[in-house]
Amino acid sequence: MTSSDTAVRERVTQVLRANADDIADRWVQLQREQAVLGSDLTEGELHEEADALVAALSAALEGGGRPQSLVHTHEDLNRNVTDLSLRRARGGASPTLASLAVQALKQALLEAVRRVSHESDEILAAALLINQLLDAAGALSFEVYVEGREEIIRRQSRQLLEMSTPVVRLWRKVLAVPLIGTLDTARTQIVMENLLQAIQDDQALVAIIDITGVPTVDTAVAQHLMQTVKAVRLMGADCVISGIRPPIAQTIAQLGIDLSTILTRATLADALAAAIPLTDTPGPDGTDAR
Repeated sequence: MTSSDTAVRERVTQVLRANADDIADRWVQLQREQAVLGSDLTEGELHEEADALVAALSAALEGGGRPQSLVHTHEDLNRNVTDLSLRRARGGASPTLASLAVQALKQALLEAVRRVSHESDEILAAALLINQLLDAAGALSFEVYVEGREEIIRRQSRQLLEMSTPVVRLWRKVLAVPLIGTLDTARTQIVMENLLQAIQDDQALVAIIDITGVPTVDTAVAQHLMQTVKAVRLMGADCVISGIRPPIAQTIAQLGIDLSTILTRATLADALAAAIPLTDTPGPDGTDAR
């Protein structure tokens, strides 16, 4: 770093320290004027965020290092930019708005530099430094936003899968999972996890997998069912598959899928009637169901 670069850096740092409150307030104002919030952040939260990021910028510049690398190497600055982006991702703002929020800080800082500097060369050098620093911050903000939104989408997808695959207690020690729609690998995993946990929690002896709502059964679906049955048996429970309609039975036969080792029934009611004796508990009329 040349002496002139050092001088510019010190000058920008001085501006940040001496005008921290004004820069933070101006940044909040610019975000509101430019409508780059896109989230439900309150006025107090915005000012708290602005104060923390301006302070982190000042500390990062004082610590040394290449301006374009500081957002990655300075822990406090990295955390503040990351938090800013994640807040907007969770608040529903677009990635463009999250990045523009950082660019608004660039404008607020450049305005502060112009107020105290009158030499065009000094202003130009300071603008170059600020661009290097905050362009890198904007890129990080965009990257973190995308990762944050992807995580939110993954979590919501998993929650939807869990809601679409409930485990229902039908009888003492008898559980059922009514499946509706396509049974793919991801959904099979959710079904298996939820069912095995429910078997453990309820000490169930029989699990009924009802495929009445599954439109078609192909080789892949059959394999997923077999995997679930094997997992249930490893937990010490029996498994019954219900909802085997005539078209499904024909498809299974044509594909040569062997379900001979699994108890199957046409309806959920038939499956429950077959499951109760396996639990060695009294039937609906109070008598022994065996």
